[in-house]
Amino acid sequence: MLSHDHVSEAVVLSTCNRTEVYVVAEKFHRAYGDLRTFFSELAFAAPEELADHLYVHDADAAAGHLFRVASGIDSAVVGEAEILGQVRHSWDVAQSEGTAGSQLNLLFRHALEVGKRARTETGIGRHVASVSTAAVAMAAQRLGSLEGRSILVMGAGEMGEGMVRALATNGVSDIRIANRTWENAAELAERLGGTPIRLAELDAALTEVDLLLTGTGANSMIIEHSDIERVMRARGDREILVVDVAVPRDVDPAAADIPGVTILDMDDLRAFAEAGMAERRREVASVESMCAEELERYLSVISAREVAPLVSRLHEQSEDIRVAELDRLRARLGDLDERQLEALDALTKGIVAKLLHQPTVRLKDAAGSPRGERLAEALRDLFEL
Repeated sequence: MLSHDHVSEAVVLSTCNRTEVYVVAEKFHRAYGDLRTFFSELAFAAPEELADHLYVHDADAAAGHLFRVASGIDSAVVGEAEILGQVRHSWDVAQSEGTAGSQLNLLFRHALEVGKRARTETGIGRHVASVSTAAVAMAAQRLGSLEGRSILVMGAGEMGEGMVRALATNGVSDIRIANRTWENAAELAERLGGTPIRLAELDAALTEVDLLLTGTGANSMIIEHSDIERVMRARGDREILVVDVAVPRDVDPAAADIPGVTILDMDDLRAFAEAGMAERRREVASVESMCAEELERYLSVISAREVAPLVSRLHEQSEDIRVAELDRLRARLGDLDERQLEALDALTKGIVAKLLHQPTVRLKDAAGSPRGERLAEALRDLFEL
């Protein structure tokens, strides 16, 4: 991604229901064009085809969006705690890969602070399910109960582990765990309880279980329409419920047309979570207000950082002029003793400092506001900085 001319920093945030790229770019439209091309190549689709599937924020709006994401109010399950760890992980990866620089480091550090503050100062995360536990709860509601059910969890990562934990909490004893890397499935099964299975055994497991829970991070579908058709022939008239919270989907959504197959996805999960939202709406409003407040504070920090080099250049330019004029004065005055030279040096330094003090204070005080931007622009223009 950084091979593109117009992108200098990048962090990729990828979760079960979102893929977002945060970048630093000098020219917005050119960088957007580069990124759209990048994603179209990944998806093997024309850039125009992706347009309806993309959302774009820039400048202040991008920072505000990340704060909402980290605080949990932009999640499918509002207030869920998993997202904060995912934001941290994405930033850690970018730092280790060298794609996050000073600007994104500041942004993500602040976003994590916002996320922590939202959870400690409001009740947004109180009694809230994660995506994985909400998926289990939705399945339980649809099936009536999970007691005595046989369940297959596909994926041994963070989402899969969350599902297994939630199933164990619900008293499910027949939990099967499938993963592309069998050793990971075996480790999770040993740690939390369950039976690891290999992908080669997937058909047999799907023939037996009542419920499939899946939310892997695979780039393409794992279970296709023909796979489900084959499984359903073996199941006879026994129905199966599939809860697929992966983005992109793990299971071909067209398989829902097969008799006896019910597939629930992230849209269904959002609707399920929304039903329990009423009691958290007050907290969402509090977090919205907090995000706006933190955005203002963040922008002030950014502006102050931008003003600092400008103030520094003004002082450097003034010092260069002072030294040059003092040298010229010394040449005209002739021989001066050390004490006189020191007095002249102190006098001129004092004059320059007094002249620059008020503009410097005003500029720093106005940083982050439209007035500050106007003052900074005027300073650049007047002093050719």
